[in-house]
Amino acid sequence: MVTTLVRQQTVTQDGQATSTLSSLRFYSNDRFRRVLRQRVDEHFASTGRRRRDCPSMYLKTAIVLACLGASYTLLVFAPVTWWQAVPLIVLLGLSLAALGFNVQHDGGHRAYSERPWINKLAALTLDMAGASSYVWARKHNSIHHSFTNVTGHDNDIDIGLLGRLSPHQQRRWFHRLQHLYLWFFYGLLPLKWHLLDDFRCMVTGRIGAHRLPRPRGWDMLTLLGGKVVFFALAFGLPLSLHPWWQVLSVYAATTFLLGVVLSVVFQLAHCVEQAEFPLPSTDTGRMVTTWAEHQVQTTVDFAQRNRPLTWFLGGLNFQIEHHLFPQICHVHYPALALLVQETCRDFGLRYAAQRTLRASIASHFRWLRRMGLADSTAEESSPGALSSSAVTT
Repeated sequence: MVTTLVRQQTVTQDGQATSTLSSLRFYSNDRFRRVLRQRVDEHFASTGRRRRDCPSMYLKTAIVLACLGASYTLLVFAPVTWWQAVPLIVLLGLSLAALGFNVQHDGGHRAYSERPWINKLAALTLDMAGASSYVWARKHNSIHHSFTNVTGHDNDIDIGLLGRLSPHQQRRWFHRLQHLYLWFFYGLLPLKWHLLDDFRCMVTGRIGAHRLPRPRGWDMLTLLGGKVVFFALAFGLPLSLHPWWQVLSVYAATTFLLGVVLSVVFQLAHCVEQAEFPLPSTDTGRMVTTWAEHQVQTTVDFAQRNRPLTWFLGGLNFQIEHHLFPQICHVHYPALALLVQETCRDFGLRYAAQRTLRASIASHFRWLRRMGLADSTAEESSPGALSSSAVTT
């Protein structure tokens, strides 16, 4: 059957549709997506649950903000010893990660509330943490969610010379050790956000190969104002009360922990053995699947039965469900996963999920090692053999 092709259209954080990021196209006859949406609609109609503005989400936000505020206040204002500071630093780093995974992420996807201003406030917590919600919305929502794992289009799998995450990227001799050294560089991600990435994107007007509309007006004020507030909280206020070396030590330890947690969690969904890295057809220059099928192929869930981990990660261990329904609050992902698995079976699509967090981390380690080997060529666009800990349908 001949199927028409259309340009993938995405919606940015401010609700504006855009189709100018790339000429990459997917098949438009997405029956899988239509059937899945119908089943999800029936689920909410039958249960009476709200897709957004969930009481459990507001409660979680209060808990995360309380942990964040308490750990910061004690570190800055209380006379603590080094052995008391260590658990507070860990709590602060994990609280910042939980804020990003839950509040900022749902807000940035307009999945937190039906009210735009609440979503905006939730998204702005990223600016308070030192990174730009304006840049993130375009890099993550518009680019990553549209072109997941497509080399040359998805900037989340492009970490430059340091690493090779896709079989279609150039291999360098030192990549043979990337499965050992990249974990350290993961910890430097927040520092890169705070000092480099946002300013570079603002000046160049680009995110990789994609154009970035330079922020203006309120967006520019938010970006610069967020940086000022963050640096005042991270350095200005603490330096007025503590020696500089203590302040820098706490900042380095907190952001390093934050970077490792954030980076590893997002890598586990796409840079593992079960995820695919498809390329456009050499004949047409277009993808050979529909957009929804592509999301299932390139994304892997993990630790679906680990409820405490799911709570902390904001449902990001249900990445397939998140990519298919980014504007539904993450508290619903475990229930939606059953519908997605059923629909994948009906359409003959592989649904991949690692049983545990440990198994998923091990798979990412093996993928990094595999991508660093000399015989790992660009022809490896399909995933390797599934490990015994992976569940597929």
